Parts: sequence; C-alpha cells; structure tokens
Amino acid sequence: MANELEVEIVAADHFVWSGAAKMVKARTSDGEIGILPGHSPVLAILAEGGLAIEPVSGSRIEVSVDGGFFSVDNNRVVIVADNAKVTSDAPAGTR
Repeated sequence: MANELEVEIVAADHFVWSGAAKMVKARTSDGEIGILPGHSPVLAILAEGGLAIEPVSGSRIEVSVDGGFFSVDNNRVVIVADNAKVTSDAPAGTR
C-alpha cells in the first residue's frame, strides 16, 4: 500500500493545483468524504464548498469549488471543478 496520494485539481478553464498528499477531504452531494492512501475507488459529484488537502510537505491547502466531480482510483485523486480557487497558500511551484 502506498503512503501518499497523487492529487490533481483542475477547473473547467484552468489548472488549479497538483501534488502529493497524505489526505484529501471534500464535500460531495452525499456528504463529506475523506480520502487516505489505499482508499477504494470512488466517483462522486462535488457539492459547492471547500476542499482540504494535507500535502506530504508544507501546510494545509484549502480550495473553494463551485461543483464538479471527484474521482479516486489507485491512490490518484482527480478533482474536476466547474470553478475552483486556492483559498490558502499552496507550496511554491504547485499552482
């Protein structure tokens, strides 16, 4: 089992963030979901609100999204949002 997630966040018209993470939390249409390495595959509809990412190094990253979808498979998390914006500082070179 891998000990990190590969995370990529894109909006409809721009790249938002990518990097290695220990955990991702998001709000879906079915409620809040937390993803750790080794999580089973998931495909969910994102609800409007915030995402929280605990990167492998650096401080917590928060992203505001206006909906979209959330996919998890083989320790890879892909978030495609209608619109998204980093609301806290992301480590340099990852935006």
